[in-house]
Amino acid sequence: MGPKNSVSMKDVARLAQVSVGTVSNVINAPDRVTAPTRIRVAEAIAKLGWVPNESARQLRAGRSRSIGMVVMDISNPFFTDVVKGAEEVLYREQYSVQIGNSDQQPTRELTLLDRFEQQRVGGVLFAPVGDSAERVLALRRRGIPVVIVDRAGISSDFCSVGVDDLVGGRLAGRHLIEQGHRRLAFVGGPSTLTQVRDRRGGIELAVEQAGGDATLLAVSTPGLTLDAGVAAAGDLAALPDGERPTGVFAANDLIAIGLLQGFVTAGLRVPEDIALVGYDDIAFAAAAAVPISSVHQPRAEIGRKSAELLVAEIEAADAEQPHSHETVRFTPTLVVRRSSAGSPPRG
Repeated sequence: MGPKNSVSMKDVARLAQVSVGTVSNVINAPDRVTAPTRIRVAEAIAKLGWVPNESARQLRAGRSRSIGMVVMDISNPFFTDVVKGAEEVLYREQYSVQIGNSDQQPTRELTLLDRFEQQRVGGVLFAPVGDSAERVLALRRRGIPVVIVDRAGISSDFCSVGVDDLVGGRLAGRHLIEQGHRRLAFVGGPSTLTQVRDRRGGIELAVEQAGGDATLLAVSTPGLTLDAGVAAAGDLAALPDGERPTGVFAANDLIAIGLLQGFVTAGLRVPEDIALVGYDDIAFAAAAAVPISSVHQPRAEIGRKSAELLVAEIEAADAEQPHSHETVRFTPTLVVRRSSAGSPPRG
C-alpha cells in the first residue's frame, strides 16, 4: 500500500468492504454502525495503519476540538497551576489545549487572540493584561466562546472566574497591622492590571480602617516578577530607619520572593526588621529560606472552573441552546508563615 501517510479512508473502506460513509460513522458516530461492522473497520484501520485527519474533519465540522489559552506569564507558578487545572477538565472532555504566553504585553496578547481566531479554535480561555474587550467581543461574533480567567465580573457579556482581590489585600493589610506594624508598604505593578489595583485597594482599606498613625507607601513595579521585587527591596532598604516600612505586602509571590532576596542582601532580617506578605500562595513561597506568608488563591480550581464554563458554552452553542453567562468569584484566605509572624516591629 505504500507509506502509511498515503493511506486514505477509501483504502480502509475497500479493505473492510464497506462504504466510505460507514468508515466515517465508525470514527464519528459509532452508535450508528453494527458491532460486526465496527470490528471489521477497526481491523482494516489497524492493518493499514491509517490515522484519521482530525484537522480536516474539524474544518468540515466548522469547530475545532482545540482550545486556546492566553496567560499573562507562564513562568509564574500561579498560571502553571491554573493551566494544569484547566487542562485536567479539557482532557477529560477530549479537547486539546494550545497555550499562549502574553508575557504581560497587551500587544502580544492581541496577536495571540488573532492567531487563535485564524486557527478556528473551539473556544478561548483568556487571562487579560490590557483592555481587550473589543477584541474579545469580535471573537464572540465569529462564534468563538471566551471565558475570562483570573478576573471575575468585568463584564456580563462573558463567563469569568477569579478571586476577590480586594478582600485578599485587606486580609494582608489587617494581618500586618494586627502584628503591630504602622508603617506599611505595597509593592507591585503595573497599575493597569485590575488585580494589582484591587490588591492595593484592599490594603489601603485596611490602613484606613485602622486609623491612627498607620501609613502606606506604594511602590510601583514594571511587572510582577522576581527581579522587580529585588529592585524594590533595594529602594526600600535605602530609606532611613525611621521612614522604612516595617511591614510589606507584595502583589504576588514572585515579587515577595524577590523582596526577601533583596532584603537579605541589604542586611535586613525578615521578619525581625521587616515583615513580608505575598499573594498567590505558590509552593515556592512556602519553600523559601524564610517561609513567606501569602494570600491563598485556589489556582487549580480557577482553571478547572474556567474550563467547565467554556465547555458548557461550547456545547450550548453546538446544540443551539441559550447560554447564561456566569461570574465565579472565589474568596481568598491568608496563610501565615514565619515571614510575618512572631516578631514585633522595630523602630
